[in-house]
Amino acid sequence: MDSFDLSGMRAALEEAEKALNEGEVPVGAALYRGDTLLWADHNRREALKDPTAHAEMLCLRNGAGKLGNWRLKDCTLYVTLEPCPMCAGALLMSRLGRCVFGAADPDAGCCGSIYDLPADPLLRGATAWEHGVLETECRALLDRFFSMKRQKGGTE
Repeated sequence: MDSFDLSGMRAALEEAEKALNEGEVPVGAALYRGDTLLWADHNRREALKDPTAHAEMLCLRNGAGKLGNWRLKDCTLYVTLEPCPMCAGALLMSRLGRCVFGAADPDAGCCGSIYDLPADPLLRGATAWEHGVLETECRALLDRFFSMKRQKGGTE
């Protein structure tokens, strides 16, 4: 799947919609090896009562299980929101080849916003990343979720 094929990000957006409908922060991810979808998932922290159940973590864990190999150097992860420190670290630890994300996260994004973990030379990471793919659609889901939370008086 080349960088001009949007089907990977569209799969991630479908997962983000599922998260929104389940009351989770609407982040979705899809892990591909070439043109093959290995795993697609969305945030499940509330449902699983697991602070590590981010869309990215679930895709990396299940995709590696499906491949029978934790090294994901020939895989691409599409995610609707820039990975947080935990997920950016997992990208490096899995040796993921590439991460493509939609919306930047100015509060916790670690692929260029507040820090660029994959580019830190001390970590010797090899994960390349691209951003801004279907950014408007990705941001709209997040804005909708947080607007609904504010209307209900909830916090996140």
